[in-house]
Amino acid sequence: MTAFERIHSGIPEMDTTLHNIRLGDNVVFRLSSLENFRLFVDPFVHQAVSEGKRLVYVRFAAHPPLVKPRPGVRIVRIELSHRFENFTVEIHNLIRDEGEGVFYVFDCLSELQTAWATDLMMSNFFQVTCPLLFQLNTVAYFPLLRGMHSFPAVAKIRDTCQVFLDVYSDPSQPASRRVYVRPEIVWRRYSETMFLPHIYDSEDGTFRAVTDGVSAGRFYQAMNFQQGRDEDPNSDAWDRFFRETKIRADHGIDVSDALSRMCDIMLTRDEKLRILIKKHFRVSDYFDVRDHMIGTGMIGGKACGMLLARKIVLDCAPETAGRLEPHDSFYIGSDVYYSYIVENGFWDLRVRQRGGEEYFSLAEPLREKLLHGEFPQEMDEQFVQLLEHYGRDPIIVRSSSILEDGFGNAFAGKYESVFCANTGSMSERLSDFKNAVRTVYASALSLSALEYRRQRGLDKRDEQMSILVQRVS
Repeated sequence: MTAFERIHSGIPEMDTTLHNIRLGDNVVFRLSSLENFRLFVDPFVHQAVSEGKRLVYVRFAAHPPLVKPRPGVRIVRIELSHRFENFTVEIHNLIRDEGEGVFYVFDCLSELQTAWATDLMMSNFFQVTCPLLFQLNTVAYFPLLRGMHSFPAVAKIRDTCQVFLDVYSDPSQPASRRVYVRPEIVWRRYSETMFLPHIYDSEDGTFRAVTDGVSAGRFYQAMNFQQGRDEDPNSDAWDRFFRETKIRADHGIDVSDALSRMCDIMLTRDEKLRILIKKHFRVSDYFDVRDHMIGTGMIGGKACGMLLARKIVLDCAPETAGRLEPHDSFYIGSDVYYSYIVENGFWDLRVRQRGGEEYFSLAEPLREKLLHGEFPQEMDEQFVQLLEHYGRDPIIVRSSSILEDGFGNAFAGKYESVFCANTGSMSERLSDFKNAVRTVYASALSLSALEYRRQRGLDKRDEQMSILVQRVS
C-alpha cells in the first residue's frame, strides 16, 4: 500500500463525492446520535472485511459496541482510566504493533470525558494519536457527539484530522435510514459540490448533493434544530459540570455524588485524603478551589495537602485559625502541563523518555525543551489575570505534582519553587512568571526526581506537574 492510496468506504456514491477516503485519513463524524454513526461504520467494516483488510475495533467506552464481532475483525479492549498518559501510550503501542495499512474504528471520543472530565484532554489525545495513524498509512473512523464539547476543542480536532463530516438526522425520515452530511474538511481534495450538504440514504446507498432550494431549506432546518438544542459552543465539559452542580447546590439539591467526582478530578484520588476532605470540606470549598484555578485537572499533592491542613485547623482549633492569613493561593491545573507538552510537539519525546531504556538519557533533552516551550494566547491571558490579582506583591511559583506530598512519597527538595519579584511592566512580569512555570515543569525531569520515582516504583505512573502560586508574606 502507498500513502494517499484510494480505498473503498462501502458507500460508492460517497467515495465519488469525496474522491475516496485515502490511506492516512483520520475520519471524524460529528453526530447527534451514535445510531447515525452505524450508517457509515457498518458498510466500512463490511467492505474492509470483504477485501481482506486488517480491521481493528478499539473499544474503551461504556456505550453499546459500534462494531459487532465477526470474522476478520479484531476487537481490542483498552481500559479507560483517569491516567491520560497510560491510556494514550497503550493505544499508541497497539497502533505501532499493528503496523501499516490497518483500518480502525474507535469508540466515541466524547466518552473520554467520563475519565478526564474536560474537552482539553480529549483534544490532546486526538492531537497525538492522529499523526501516528497518519504516518502508518492507516484509515481510522472516529465518532464525536455534537453539543458535548467546546468550540476550541472541536477546532483542534478538525484542524488535525484529514476528513471531518458533520452528520444531521433528517426529521422527516427514521433516524436509521436517511441523514444529511456536510463535509467540513476533506484534505487535498476538492470539487464544486464536495462541500455542499448531501443526503445519504442508507437503504439505497445514494449520497447526493443538496442543490434545490426546498431540500436546502430542510437541511438548514434540521441543522438549526440540532445545533440550537445541543450546542454551547464556548463551554468546556469541565465548566458545564461545575456550573450545573453549583445551580443544584444553590437550590438545595443534594450534590454529594458531584462533590465526590470533584474530589476525583480536581483534588486527589488517594482514599486516605478523600476521607479527610469529605469530612472537613464544605460545598463552597470545592467551588472556591475551582474559582482559583487556571486550566483543568488536579491541583496536585502539595496544594491539596495545604488546603486540607487549613480546613482541619479551622474545624479543630478555631482559636488558632483566627491567626491565619486569609487564603489567596492560585493553582495551575495538571492538564495544562500535558497540553504544554502536546502543543509544543514534545509528546513523542515524553513517551520515549518514560520508557525503560531511555528513562535517564532523554531526561536532559526533554528538560531543555520544557524550558523553552510557548504557551497559547488564551493561557497568557489567564496568567495576566492572576498577576493582576496579586498586584505588585511578590509571589512564589511552587511545584505541586500529582505524586508530591502523598502518603509515603514526600518528594522533598526534588522539584523547584521559583520566587517572582513581580515588578516592572506587565509584559516583564508575565515573562518572568512564564519562565518560573517552565522552570517548575522542567524540574520534573531532574535526575534526582527521576531516581526518586524509580526507587519507589513510580516511574511508570503518570506524573503530571500542577503548580501552586502563593503571595509571599
